[in-house]
Amino acid sequence: MSKRDYYEVLGVSKNASADEIKKAYRKLAIKYHPDKNPGDKAAEEKFKEAAEAYEVLSNPEKKQRYDQFGHAGMGGAAGGSGGFSNMEDIFSQFGDIFGDAFGGAFGGFSGGNTRQRERVIKGTNLRIKVKLTLEEMAQGVDKKIKINRLVNADNITFNTCKTCNGSGRIMRVTNTFLGQMQTTSTCPSCHGTGKTIGNKPKEADENGQIRREEIVEINIPAGVEDGMQLNFRGKGNAGPFNGVPGDLIVVIEEIPHPTLHREGNHLTYNLHLSFPEAALGTQVEIPTLEGSAKIKIEPGTQAGKILRLKGKGFPSVNGYGRGDLLVNVNVWVPQNLTKEEQQILEKLKYSANFKPNPNKKDKSFFDKMREYFE
Repeated sequence: MSKRDYYEVLGVSKNASADEIKKAYRKLAIKYHPDKNPGDKAAEEKFKEAAEAYEVLSNPEKKQRYDQFGHAGMGGAAGGSGGFSNMEDIFSQFGDIFGDAFGGAFGGFSGGNTRQRERVIKGTNLRIKVKLTLEEMAQGVDKKIKINRLVNADNITFNTCKTCNGSGRIMRVTNTFLGQMQTTSTCPSCHGTGKTIGNKPKEADENGQIRREEIVEINIPAGVEDGMQLNFRGKGNAGPFNGVPGDLIVVIEEIPHPTLHREGNHLTYNLHLSFPEAALGTQVEIPTLEGSAKIKIEPGTQAGKILRLKGKGFPSVNGYGRGDLLVNVNVWVPQNLTKEEQQILEKLKYSANFKPNPNKKDKSFFDKMREYFE
């Protein structure tokens, strides 16, 4: 099932400001919040859909990429944007956007419990470069790549934070001339997680994490281009204290093709013909991304002529059509002529057919050329 346009999800135009996007998301998030719609799966999906749209459109870099490439620019159907898998993931990023809409519960999913919800920490993102051939970029490809990522150590134990009793927040009451004032802040002992580390391996860091080499599988959609960034949700560093994992950002790097060159969704190829081939016509084989194609060169083809092989270029990353293969004809002029070749060309030097831009073609010229060169 294809995803809805993110602007359509939030009900805003492509020219909407950051404030308008935030207000639209807040309105939808409050409308479909789990506390207002207990047990309603449809509302939960709309809540997640709105969060996914806001996560992209509120980020200038991701918004620009989405405007240019659509959903495919976010990593396509293989998890580039991916959506939010659970409520904790959403609240860890956007909890503050709800404000006091749900009784000051940090915007969290209380499930009927109004106590403070502990903070979920998201892991950091990883960024890597992946080199692709033109063929892989045109057709799309599944890649297994090796990454070094932080993971939560095995056999680690957590204790309830004694400072905040596991709530992740501490409350202070101060006396002022206006009366008592109550303030709530993140617990300094557990940094809002509600947990502290009990036992951990010696090699683990202060967050109970170790660095491990892993193989991850990603899907590169067809039509990507050099410098494009794909975002694969949840494949980055693990979140400390069993938090939400970060993302893997893949930067595409093109491996130059020996003969084909990319121009947007079009491909170009420089075809070199000898003078007799251009004058008499011939059949040549042109390399393509799928193999090769034979094309006919008409007699009298001029240098600089562009031949178009329709649909032999790159597919659009959004799936809208395909570019062409443009063949640029170059006529090669020999530099070292034999005496016999010079004599032949001298005979043709003053022929009307050899003058630039002839008004009409003299068919006897081609017969003469065949006689000389065959």
